[in-house]
Amino acid sequence: MRIGLIGVGRIGAFHAATLRALPGVDSVVVTDADLGRARDVAGRLGTETAGSVDDLLTAGIDALVIATATAAHPELIRRGVAAGLPLFCEKPVAPDIDGTLEVIKCAVGAEVQIGFQRRFDAGFRAVRDAARDGALGWLHTIRSTTLDAAPPPADYIPGSGGIFRDCAVHDFDAIRWVSGRAVTRVYAAGANLGEQFFRDAGDVDTASALLTLDDGTIAVVSCTRYNAAGYDVRLEVLGSAGSMCAGLDDRTPLRSADPGATFPAGPAHRQFMERFGDAYVAELTAFTEVAAGRAGSPCTPRDALEACYVAEACELSRHRGVPVDIAEVRR
Repeated sequence: MRIGLIGVGRIGAFHAATLRALPGVDSVVVTDADLGRARDVAGRLGTETAGSVDDLLTAGIDALVIATATAAHPELIRRGVAAGLPLFCEKPVAPDIDGTLEVIKCAVGAEVQIGFQRRFDAGFRAVRDAARDGALGWLHTIRSTTLDAAPPPADYIPGSGGIFRDCAVHDFDAIRWVSGRAVTRVYAAGANLGEQFFRDAGDVDTASALLTLDDGTIAVVSCTRYNAAGYDVRLEVLGSAGSMCAGLDDRTPLRSADPGATFPAGPAHRQFMERFGDAYVAELTAFTEVAAGRAGSPCTPRDALEACYVAEACELSRHRGVPVDIAEVRR
């Protein structure tokens, strides 16, 4: 299989290395708006380079991976679909709901997988299995946490869409995927105690949201750009018959204050590619099955749209200071 990849920034270069090592992938062709960067990555990894997106799409590829900035996603998805290629695109599908809906319309009948890597993490999958097969009883509380060890560069924030759309959207997708339930209402708040560039962009550096699911289950989401202890992503699911947590291991950056406690024993996770390295491999392995026609997309644009609705409602709630029903933002 010959796979084309557009965008070789941090996550794109990581995906290129992952694809290069996958069984069944014979060659990888990369391109980037910064052609010098594409050539550097290709030189390090032993992949091919295309001079432009046009060149890439006519390079005899069997599938396409999109890892560019969000604003470019809709047009590149349209071009990939028009070329008849199965494709993988990092989240989000588009910068906003209307753009996501337009992409969904154009991608009818196409195989499109959106990148929500937590669906492929072994711990998250085990929690989902326990929640879905009744081992935990009926669920009453879900707690989801995304704590970045350090904030992204200042120039990233203005185009990110804000902490709910850019960061907590992973929590929203995971809650829906693990529970099998839809979110019906949100109540969100945010705070700024860090760098001024968050305020300048109309964003916050720390946020929380209380979600009500359609069966009455309560979910609490917490996220921040400032967690110097390390990169901390956990999902706790509590039910009438038991509870489970994904992301609680010897590298969890959360020190116990109890006398005699030795948890955690290992060095803390520092960033998302390290924490979810195995999940990214599993995610792209699943995509090769989609590209080969042996499986359908495990995370469709419509799945991404549902998480986008929750993020949009949270942003409205943060500004208004009141709960917001998902029905208000749904198109």
